[in-house]
Order: sequence, then structure tokens, then C-alpha cells
Amino acid sequence: QVQLVESGGGLVQAGGSLRLSCTASGNIFSINTMGWFRQAPGKQRELVAAVTSGGSTNYADSMKGRFTISRDNAKNTVNLQLNSLKPEDTAVYYCNARIIVAAAPLRIDDYWGQGTQVTVSS
Repeated sequence: QVQLVESGGGLVQAGGSLRLSCTASGNIFSINTMGWFRQAPGKQRELVAAVTSGGSTNYADSMKGRFTISRDNAKNTVNLQLNSLKPEDTAVYYCNARIIVAAAPLRIDDYWGQGTQVTVSS
């Protein structure tokens, strides 16, 4: 059993900052990519940022320069620092991880957190 637990969402004014965190726990052998997606009402879920186990990062173009993803492999944690927030950043933010589950045989699966709401007021 593997679980992703997110924290750090909330309400902030435009121009403000938030920090999201996500920790994976359970029967984990290792974790490949960890990342954040978001889904606004009436829109499809979209990639925000991702980071590999080696530290390589990838950002959606609209988030570059404002958001920073980081990862602590020892703690199975991924963080997302959101700066210069805009009302259009309002969405539910989901943590995602591609995990090799410690089972016999080993298997790789994608896991999702429950989502955390980020609301940016104008």
C-alpha cells in the first residue's frame, strides 16, 4: 500500500506565495519522477512541474520563473514553492509519483494525492 499526502494549500492574495508539500509512504522500493499537476474548474488536469530522482526538473511554460519544485529523496518528499501567484493559478493541486512498489515481483505504478486547494484572490 502506497499513499501520497499533500499539505500547504490555502487562500492567498494575488502576488502572494504558498508552499505545497507531498510525502509518499508505504511499501516503497524507490521513486522515479515526482511532480505536481493542477486542475481548475471546467478544465483538464495539467502538469505544473516534475522532478526526477536525479534532480532534473521540468516546468510548464506558464509556471517557469514563478514556481520552484524541489525534492528530498531521503524523506520521499516533493515540494512546490508558488510565488507571484495570480488568480488564474486557482486550482486543486495534485501530487503525483511514479513509484516502484516493494512487492514480489517489483512493479511500477503511478500514484496521486488527494489534492489540495489553492485559491488566489484578486
